[in-house]
Amino acid sequence: MKIKALFFGMSRDLAGQNEITIDLNDGITIQEFREFLVKKYPLFSEMDSFAIALNESYAEQGAVLSENDIVAIIPPVSGG
Repeated sequence: MKIKALFFGMSRDLAGQNEITIDLNDGITIQEFREFLVKKYPLFSEMDSFAIALNESYAEQGAVLSENDIVAIIPPVSGG
């Protein structure tokens, strides 16, 4: 199945791109996708944590990805 991943902020800098289309196995969870990202982009391990949104809503770790989903990788945000 194909999904689109969008990178924001620090994740965009670490991935070196704004978005990619990825071909994944069916039934992959958000947690498994997170592990895939860290393997594909080892620099992601430098982020303390990052959130993942699935089709414009924050996703639980056990949520399952489907064909043509759009996944956003959102790094930690600090403010003041």
